[in-house]
Amino acid sequence: MKIVVIGAGAMGSIYGGHLSLHNDVTLIDTNSALVERLNKEGLILEENGTDNVYHPHAQTSAAGLEKADLIILFTKSLYSRSALESARGIIGPDTYLMTLQNGAGHEYLLMEFTDKDHIIIGTTEDNGALISPGHIHHGGKGVTNIGLLNGGDRAVLENVKECFNPCGFDVRIQSNIQHLIWDKLMTNASLSVLTAILQCDMSYISRNESARALCTLLIKETVAVANAMGLEFSFEDVRAKVMATSENNKGGYTSIMMDIKNGRRTEVDTISGAVVRKADELDVAVPNMKMAVALVHALEGKSN
Repeated sequence: MKIVVIGAGAMGSIYGGHLSLHNDVTLIDTNSALVERLNKEGLILEENGTDNVYHPHAQTSAAGLEKADLIILFTKSLYSRSALESARGIIGPDTYLMTLQNGAGHEYLLMEFTDKDHIIIGTTEDNGALISPGHIHHGGKGVTNIGLLNGGDRAVLENVKECFNPCGFDVRIQSNIQHLIWDKLMTNASLSVLTAILQCDMSYISRNESARALCTLLIKETVAVANAMGLEFSFEDVRAKVMATSENNKGGYTSIMMDIKNGRRTEVDTISGAVVRKADELDVAVPNMKMAVALVHALEGKSN
């Protein structure tokens, strides 16, 4: 399969590296020094205590590439539109666009570049961290859940699975992929966003009575929106799961909390913002979630 992975950060590198074992893979990243290093020295993934070297081709743009069979978007959501604009030339009538990015609602952007029949959405349980440019710690392997946005031709997803699994992934095809995406969103839109606002570790939310109450309000609103979508979540089950995540992560910091701490823009618009967008579509009241989004954006503009 001719695969283009846009974004050579931790996750893009993990997928691009492994998929290059049995596919024609090109990694696109705007960092020219990184691209030069990948082409000269290869991509290093630290896995189970061993440095494994992979050799996907790398470019700073899509210039000169043929139409892709599959384009996987692994940029931060802030840069998704510009990344896809630069890749328009390799999106053909038979090209599928895939997003495994955190958050929800990425399909709205993807639909500006192709039709619903050619959009694959999903989640990944693999995780990684940047050691240095081109050197990634692959911390844990897990399931890659995928589904078509229109719920259509399963044969396409079977083809993706057949390409991914021999490369070390565990792809599972889901008929209700939105439920899995929103299951992951439940924690990010409540616990994670609150750690950014309070600038605290994950365990503080369950340890502090006021923080716990705030988190509960955000969970209630997220569950209400998901249920209005027909996804059928139990508030008590979700709350228990989120609090368990908090309790089990003493000293653990979320990426959105670190973005605020380091003066970077966040991906809040595809996390809590995704809940707000869907709530407005379905006429569900989410005043606390709207406040959370506004607070994060206010913090983005604050100098540290």
